[in-house]
Amino acid sequence: MNSSYNEAQVLEIMQGKVKLKLLKGELKDKTFDVNLDEIKKINFNKGDHVSVSYSKSPSGQERVFINDYVRTNEILLLFFIFLALVFLIGRWKGITSFFGMIFTFVIIGGFIIPNILLGNDPVLISLLGALFIIPITFYLGHGFNRKTTIALSGTFIALVITGILSYIFVKFTRLTGFASEEAAYLQVIQGENINVVSLLLAGIIIGAMGVLDDITIAQTAIVERLKIANPKYRFRELYKQAMIVGRDHIASLVNTLILVYAGASLPLFLLFYNSKMPYSTALNSEIITTEIVRTLVSSIGIILAVPITTFIAGMFLEKKT
Repeated sequence: MNSSYNEAQVLEIMQGKVKLKLLKGELKDKTFDVNLDEIKKINFNKGDHVSVSYSKSPSGQERVFINDYVRTNEILLLFFIFLALVFLIGRWKGITSFFGMIFTFVIIGGFIIPNILLGNDPVLISLLGALFIIPITFYLGHGFNRKTTIALSGTFIALVITGILSYIFVKFTRLTGFASEEAAYLQVIQGENINVVSLLLAGIIIGAMGVLDDITIAQTAIVERLKIANPKYRFRELYKQAMIVGRDHIASLVNTLILVYAGASLPLFLLFYNSKMPYSTALNSEIITTEIVRTLVSSIGIILAVPITTFIAGMFLEKKT
């Protein structure tokens, strides 16, 4: 059976049916009637644009299934608002950071994802991708200076520690990587070509990268400012004073990370709560354990990034300033 994706416009809403007109390709302007009972809880209005799947059986029978709304214009509007704020408020640094973001997408889409789909180890590929992403995005976003170089060193060390801890605790907790429907579906499509456990590890590493950028740059800047404010500070005093601020940074970032994961998994938590499942049983289910391991391992990497980066910055700036 031949199948393809297309866009369509809702022409008319009838009793139990929706009349659609295809908008693209060889089938442009062709109309189809779709039964409403085949659509999952989607309410349509006349003129709506929807994403559809078109299929044609060997016998010539044509069918159209509605997948979802077309949201391209709304997404573009939100993107342009984001872009305008980045450029207006961030100015030159905002522009360079935007190019860093584009470069990150290019590496993920052009290197990491294709190589994982080819069957290469997701952890190794993600670490190789990080070797490109981190230096480019750091230097584009923060400039070619010693502060960025120091933060870069702290980030790499913390990221390696995060990767090692991820490997150890995924093994200890016997996670299979099949907690998400996406992983199971991918395994069906790709067969044994993808190591789902390694894919889980790679996801933790990539997720930690962005947060480490924030904390390592901030800690390096703190040490640098302290040294400029009081050139007489030696390493011990620089480290001590910077860690006072760093502890506040740790508290806010770890709390933010936990809230981000909790927000993303809120429907899941509600589902477990509504099922009246004992907490011990819910805690030991793989889908919950995966999120706990992901959150705690990333948080440990963030916590360790503070003293590591502060130590490197203190040692370097004591000699150079």
